[in-house]
Amino acid sequence: MMKKLFAAFTLSLLFSASAFAQQFVQGTHYDVIAEQATSKPELKEYFSYFCGGCASIEPLVQQLSSNLPEGAEFKKVHVDFVRGASPEVQNTLARAYLVAKAHGTADQFSTAVFNHLHRQRNQIRNDSDVRSIALGVGISADDYDKQINSFSVRMGATVMRNEQNELSRARVLTGVPTFVVNGKYKINNGNLDSRNFATELEQLVEYLLQKDS
Repeated sequence: MMKKLFAAFTLSLLFSASAFAQQFVQGTHYDVIAEQATSKPELKEYFSYFCGGCASIEPLVQQLSSNLPEGAEFKKVHVDFVRGASPEVQNTLARAYLVAKAHGTADQFSTAVFNHLHRQRNQIRNDSDVRSIALGVGISADDYDKQINSFSVRMGATVMRNEQNELSRARVLTGVPTFVVNGKYKINNGNLDSRNFATELEQLVEYLLQKDS
């Protein structure tokens, strides 16, 4: 009985992958941007809190990240090239996101920042504004002040910036939000069906995550 169930499950995966392969076309729905995939499956979103498109898609991103297959990791990379906001504030937001992630409140922090900027139409002018939002999602003042300038958080923000710069030089990262799967495939958001965007994005991510397995 177990062998039959396993065989049926394997067949369903093969059928799913085959169906997605027919649905999604390289060069249209996604591009290959590297020769080798990452050692472990992952989905990365390059984004900015100052990006209206990133704000509108955030609920979908959070849903997508929570529904990834077992063993796949979701990572957000905050960029600092958005006009109209100082590089210093953008860097502080990247570091604050990493603090929130360490506290298990990354989604809450992102939602709060997006709401602050895009729903409430408030500005983020300085580090104090970022700190207030972080404290509002349950991070203690003591923890925030200790970690925001810690070596690990600063290094994490530096890694984000180095990734951003490398992909920008390669003309892979030309705007946000940008999704990259397994470090090898860039999703072309504009070529997904706008009427069925959420479903197509989820299916395409699933297909690309298992493409090199």
